[in-house]
Amino acid sequence: IMITASLVKELREKTGVAMMECKNALKETEGDIDAAIKILRERGEAKAEKKASRDANEGIIVAALAESGKSGVLVEINCETDFVAKNENFQAFVGEVAATVLAGNVTDLEAAKALPKGDETLEGFIKTKVLEMGENLQFRRFDRLTLNGEGAVASYIHLGGKVGVLIEVSAEKAETASSETFKDLVKDLTLHIAATSPAGLKREDISAELVESEKDIFRKQMEGAGKPADILEKIIEGKLGKFYSERCLLEQGFVKDPDTSVKSLLEAKGKELGDTITVNSFLRFGLGE
Repeated sequence: IMITASLVKELREKTGVAMMECKNALKETEGDIDAAIKILRERGEAKAEKKASRDANEGIIVAALAESGKSGVLVEINCETDFVAKNENFQAFVGEVAATVLAGNVTDLEAAKALPKGDETLEGFIKTKVLEMGENLQFRRFDRLTLNGEGAVASYIHLGGKVGVLIEVSAEKAETASSETFKDLVKDLTLHIAATSPAGLKREDISAELVESEKDIFRKQMEGAGKPADILEKIIEGKLGKFYSERCLLEQGFVKDPDTSVKSLLEAKGKELGDTITVNSFLRFGLGE
């Protein structure tokens, strides 16, 4: 059977696998394109299994936002080399994964991998990509934010995909969300989160473990100071206040104006817009964290 260039091209377009691999699969299946797709998928699976033990420490974080501007996802996909992470083909592939996850409305990784993608699952799509890219690719994590009511979900990707931020900011009036002042504020907040890496939105959101470990550090620092226990606890509480102001988003000094806290900034912008602006939640992914 004559394997034509157009047949090879068609198979390549359907699978994304290299020309030579496509040609060989078509030879084996005597030009049967569906059988060739099956063979390539199986090989993709086999190759993915083989490569799965290799470290995938590079990669990128991408965001996908719904057209409504009221929901979005943050996705991290890892690969083995920085070279592949910077490859346009890989970046487009990660974008497709994020778009699929956004549309799929799932909340956990296993459910996301089982989502339909073309005529296979998202997991199958990723494994087929392993065959094409020749590296271990791992869909490491994702998270989503969805806003009910007025406001916006916005994203910011920093350092070429090394850091990703997603934020959910609500307002009470529809016109607020469409104002430039509001859009600029939301953008500034995503840049702030990328830069300062807050541990939580407010004090209650900081994990008890993190707070306890900070207290332990303060106690060790105070050892040998010879102060009574009650005084010591007061000093520790004071130090904890500073810790919160550095780690809670609402208490942090705003990066563009460190003398103003994020909470004060929201209040000032709210006054300016004649509305109440609230940060409901945020996500920050650092590559490989």
